[in-house]
Amino acid sequence: MSNRTKVTNIVIAGLGGQGVLKASDIVAEVAFCAGLDVKKSEIHGMSQRGGSVTSDVRFGERVYSPMVPPGEADYLVVLSPDQVEPNRWRLREGGTLITPGAIRESALHDKRSLNVALLGWLSVSLPFPESAWLETIRQNLAQKLHAANLQALAIGRAAAQKTLSVPNP
Repeated sequence: MSNRTKVTNIVIAGLGGQGVLKASDIVAEVAFCAGLDVKKSEIHGMSQRGGSVTSDVRFGERVYSPMVPPGEADYLVVLSPDQVEPNRWRLREGGTLITPGAIRESALHDKRSLNVALLGWLSVSLPFPESAWLETIRQNLAQKLHAANLQALAIGRAAAQKTLSVPNP
């Protein structure tokens, strides 16, 4: 089965106000612009009060449901460390857990761009060119946020490439 026909399952989890929904919008749009079928689902919970928020993104040649089945997430991206355990059950055996510890937060110009830095980490493992991520960030965020978020994406990508020993294209 090629990367294109396999359905990729991503769960992004965090707290209200951390950018969970914006991060899932960016992932979904990158996959959609690559010509894949994309489905997305969100659970807001008590997001307005800093409560748990999760968003599922699924993409492939054909996707029938927006919800990642229990224990089938290929990637679990967690924006708040206290959301790892409540969401770990969503990750498949051998899946990838990406946490804030993957990024040196002090390197970020704006700590609010941690969500995009973690997407940078994720982007190294997905079959989309860096240019697609850059363009989608520019399209989804206000211009005044571009510099900090493009820098955050680069920091996340560099951290993943170093950790995963992936060559920088």
